[in-house]
Amino acid sequence: MTDTETPLPPRFLRTPEAARHLGLSGRTLEKHRCYGTGPVYRKIGGRVVYALSDLNAWADRAARTSTDPAVSRAVWPARRLGDGSRGV
Repeated sequence: MTDTETPLPPRFLRTPEAARHLGLSGRTLEKHRCYGTGPVYRKIGGRVVYALSDLNAWADRAARTSTDPAVSRAVWPARRLGDGSRGV
């Protein structure tokens, strides 16, 4: 009997792989992590890893249907929070 209903374990990517998946540089992803504007990450044994599902969810937040900033939700630039990048 084959168990085809068993879910796959989460896939984790290190920073360079995660950055390639998102089409960003590794440094940009590091800045997002430092400023708190990036995708959810985990530290396992001192290493930073990203779940593939978290990367996709973060990227999906940038999906837009209009160029009007009042209509769209944004993934903010890799800047410190409160420095005017969100109109704060």
